[in-house]
Amino acid sequence: MISRVKRLNHRKILSCLLLAALPLVAHADDAPLFVPQWLGAQYTFVDQHQWRVHSPYSGPLSLDANGSTARSHTFGAYFGIQLPARFQIYVDVEMFKGEGVSNATGLGGLTNGDIIRSGVASLGKTPYVARSYLRWTVPLGDETAPVERGQDQLPGSEAVKHIEVKAGLMAVNDDFDKNRYADSTRTQFMNWSLWNNTTWDFAADTRGYTYGVMLGWIMPGWSLRYGIYRMPYEANGQRLISSLSESNGQQLELTLQPKPDGWALRFLGFYNKGNMGIYQQALDIAQLTGQVPDIHADDAPGRHKFGFGINGELPVADNGDTGFFMRTGWNDGHTESFIFTEVDRLLSGGFQLSGVHWGRSDDRLGVGIAIDGLSRIHADYLQNGGKGFLLGDGTLRYGPEQIAEVYYNVAVIDHLTLSPDFQFIRNPGYNRDRGPARFAGLRAHVEF
Repeated sequence: MISRVKRLNHRKILSCLLLAALPLVAHADDAPLFVPQWLGAQYTFVDQHQWRVHSPYSGPLSLDANGSTARSHTFGAYFGIQLPARFQIYVDVEMFKGEGVSNATGLGGLTNGDIIRSGVASLGKTPYVARSYLRWTVPLGDETAPVERGQDQLPGSEAVKHIEVKAGLMAVNDDFDKNRYADSTRTQFMNWSLWNNTTWDFAADTRGYTYGVMLGWIMPGWSLRYGIYRMPYEANGQRLISSLSESNGQQLELTLQPKPDGWALRFLGFYNKGNMGIYQQALDIAQLTGQVPDIHADDAPGRHKFGFGINGELPVADNGDTGFFMRTGWNDGHTESFIFTEVDRLLSGGFQLSGVHWGRSDDRLGVGIAIDGLSRIHADYLQNGGKGFLLGDGTLRYGPEQIAEVYYNVAVIDHLTLSPDFQFIRNPGYNRDRGPARFAGLRAHVEF
């Protein structure tokens, strides 16, 4: 099976490189049907330093008490093909190199959003296919609106009212939990709890991608999206379960936005079914055996996890370049944190300010805060020495993880931005005995 998967991945990568080599991809706006179109490329570099952390004790997944410095690099190239009858094909190739501070553990709200692309160490640092999916739209009216060229977005026009269908390999958060001011770890906030709803344990492999189907009903003023995707076999695992009836991640999101550039509210619900553990059962087994609780040893098929989130954005000035955002989220917290991170409760918010006020119209200042929490039973599990895939200090004196981040995105020249970033976190890993933790970083982002 493993060799078959490797051959399939190699074929996908080869086909993508062949698409990239075709001479007709010079400019997407002029490309005819059936011709692969180059939609963009990006490179992001993050250099981040973590200062020493007060640490009376530590476990296998704690922040490094002596501090840590790490660098990460992500590369991406994005392609699309326009087919007849409003069908489109998208293929993206990416590569990740480097690592996160403290081996990207010890926090619910990790400080570098790009390290989600690193996967596990055994995956290597070679190019991989990130997305490979078919998109189809069905117009529901005659009114159209222009669509600009962008990553996974072919230029042209599209019906204002339409049905959208996507099927294949993709990232679930490409279509759900979007936010104008807190959505891109490469140009906005870098902390996981500020650019995403971290209580939303969406289906994905360790790099953040999975196979599935997304259905969207898009209307003026509102939209409704539903998606069902393949879950991994184990927590933070790369291998996906093939049977959707056996294991799946489902989400439904209603977006209200009366005006295209006005305020927006999004209501998200999710339900996961998979091979997961239950914290209370892991604690009960540990009490009977006298051993440390192990949530992974309690994994069993047919377990479920559910939750919801609310996401809002409010433009206030500068043609929407200045505005506020907020997110709140909750999941049941009884079943194992399985995919994204270890957060059961979230409240976050902040603002983006346009640099037009000091003569730098393309610059952006962002300030955000987030409060992450755990369910009582999840905290008890960690207090008794249990560990997840990100957390495990050996014990725990519980306190909500409190995060503050400030970044300034400088438009240096066309296509290049530099962003100094500072983060301050109280109770890292939900532990009052540790921290506070401080992080300073510099991000460079090139995009064409």
